[in-house]
Amino acid sequence: MLVDTGRRSVIRFVWTLVLGLFLGGLLTKLVELILPDGTATRDFLLTSVDASVGPLAVDLVAVAFELGPVTLTLNSLTLVGIAIVAMIVRAWI
Repeated sequence: MLVDTGRRSVIRFVWTLVLGLFLGGLLTKLVELILPDGTATRDFLLTSVDASVGPLAVDLVAVAFELGPVTLTLNSLTLVGIAIVAMIVRAWI
């Protein structure tokens, strides 16, 4: 086989996920600005689940660095953003 489709599909999946998370974050910020406080719609759209990892410290002899904490926040608009990007990628490629 001349083209490694397995590797290409993993890269496509990762890029779809990353771009979808960014689009979902943008949609979340827009809803925060547009909808008034205390509405049921705003509460539903902005209710989120957070997952956090970190901090991760790496201390080598010559270099030391610390990464963290890394937090992933998912809400309904994030899932909508991932779905939109997935549909666009599927239609394009």
